[in-house]
Amino acid sequence: MGHVDTGKAVAVRGLRKTFEADNAPIRALRGVDLSVAPTEFVAVMGPSGCGKSTLLNLIAGLETPDDGQISIDGRPLDGLSEDELARIRRRHVGIVFQFFNLLEGMTALENVALPAVIAGRSRRAAEGRGRDLLDLLGIGDKASMMPALLSGGQRQRLAIARALANDPTLLLADEPTGSLDSEGSMEIIELLRRLHAGGQTIVLVTHNPDVAAAASRVLAMRDGRIEG
Repeated sequence: MGHVDTGKAVAVRGLRKTFEADNAPIRALRGVDLSVAPTEFVAVMGPSGCGKSTLLNLIAGLETPDDGQISIDGRPLDGLSEDELARIRRRHVGIVFQFFNLLEGMTALENVALPAVIAGRSRRAAEGRGRDLLDLLGIGDKASMMPALLSGGQRQRLAIARALANDPTLLLADEPTGSLDSEGSMEIIELLRRLHAGGQTIVLVTHNPDVAAAASRVLAMRDGRIEG
């Protein structure tokens, strides 16, 4: 294992991950190195099945690598328990998924406030933060609405607001425009640009070059390796 630079927002060295499918190994990652500086916006672009979502899940601590090292905001993830990984996710990482993963039985404001409540904030403080984020993301007037009543672009804005609830060091986005039409996609691209301009560190994975173009640095991924 190589040394991980703990001065980075994200530092990955020698990351390998293999899955079993139909009794055959799938080598999702084949020795990935990646460094992301604080406030940088990096896009990892590649076709479906190249390993980019696996990479994001490993950085988020949602899965563990077979080999290699990861640090988030200078904190190595090696050997941490599930509880310790969950604590790092709550405090340092926000995650945005392609299909939103919103709680349909809660209002927009309740969805955004929930991560802060889980992290130990009072409901009043969490809802105050939630209202500020909904305003920042242009959907403050949707606070009392249920997610099913929102457009695709509004639902993804809501998902991003929820990911920012605990003021994370790092925002991870997995195909954040993948289920949106072109208008909704442009909304989210512009929103991510604005968040980056405000100092947010972002790592995004996508197969769409228009989405990748929003980033300050684009890396190509193919067959479990980052090519450049």
